[in-house]
Amino acid sequence: MVSIPTPDFSARKSVSGVGAALILDGKGGIVAQEPGAPLAETPPGGFAIVAGNARTPDFKVWLRNELGEFHAGLLSAPSSRARCTVLDHQALLMFRVVRPGAAPEDVGRQIITLWLEAGRVVIASEINIVELLGIGSAETSRHAPVSPADLVARLSLKVTDRLEPLIEVLGDRLDEIEETLITHRTEHAQDRLEQLRRTLINLRRLVWPQRDALSALEMADLPFLSDRDRQRLREAAMRTARLGDELQSLSERAVLVHEEIIDERSEQMNHTMLLLAAVTVVFSPLTLITGLLGMNVAGIPFADSAGAFWLVCAGLVAVVGGIIWWMRRRHLL
Repeated sequence: MVSIPTPDFSARKSVSGVGAALILDGKGGIVAQEPGAPLAETPPGGFAIVAGNARTPDFKVWLRNELGEFHAGLLSAPSSRARCTVLDHQALLMFRVVRPGAAPEDVGRQIITLWLEAGRVVIASEINIVELLGIGSAETSRHAPVSPADLVARLSLKVTDRLEPLIEVLGDRLDEIEETLITHRTEHAQDRLEQLRRTLINLRRLVWPQRDALSALEMADLPFLSDRDRQRLREAAMRTARLGDELQSLSERAVLVHEEIIDERSEQMNHTMLLLAAVTVVFSPLTLITGLLGMNVAGIPFADSAGAFWLVCAGLVAVVGGIIWWMRRRHLL
């Protein structure tokens, strides 16, 4: 790996407008900087984390002063998909994070954008990065990220940690829909299944680009990425891919359930059509007989008989009984 000297960011002006500034020694140790104070010198093998909200004017000014107009614009530009862009010896990485406590159909996505370079990581997000990464506990346990790539891998794992409960909820909902099919209660199953499939599509759009972004960063020709860093990124990408596979599996199950609902409705329709056909077959002879006897012409049998009506009714009942017996014999009913 080509050695690149770590830039000395301490000589730059104070990090005003920044939400958090952290110095990591690359060995698990971390020191939080006071707001507005000049950034301390980064130890050899360590790196600095500068995080802020890209919507605040002060942080926008700081980004332009530190990264330039073009790179600052990339860092604060809105985007709907996770991505990784490599620029010379730097990388721009974007994650989409699920809002804590969100329902699967209303995940309330939040954006984390990271600027990675030798010795420094700049994070633009409305999320409290210190709280998301558990930096407070890392200060005492000396379990802080040891490299920018390790930081990215941990952020990715935090994102997947928020996704896993949502995927479990979707799996439970799909099980409930399948159970309703077993009991032949399909009145609202179709609507519930359509909503679940839309949610699965939205989550897949969130997961797969993140996996691609991690894989792109792993394969990027960045000198400050070590073999251990690439291994960590590969593990994070594999876990994200596993979630994508679970979503794909749920989508395939949802398609099968949709086909079962269609089959169930087709069976109900066939049963209804068979019943209507049976009624038609039964009443067609009765309609013919009553139509013939009801003609207003001379010569109608039993026209002057007082008991002819009941005799005809008995004959019609016998005809109906014979037709029903014949249809049951032929397994048509």
